[in-house]
Amino acid sequence: MRQDTPSHPVHALTTYELRRYRRALEHSLKTIPAGVPVRELLHARLSEVLAEEECRAHLQVACG
Repeated sequence: MRQDTPSHPVHALTTYELRRYRRALEHSLKTIPAGVPVRELLHARLSEVLAEEECRAHLQVACG
């Protein structure tokens, strides 16, 4: 399965684009067998997306 990268950096994605990218990464990780080197890359991208979502959630709480 081919994993497209977003056209913008993760921090510049809209909430919808970020959520859609996260779901695509999660799906890819479920379908690619263990031991395939690309899994590390996908996992790193997923970690970046999750960190961005967490940062946005913290900002939303802080700003009311």
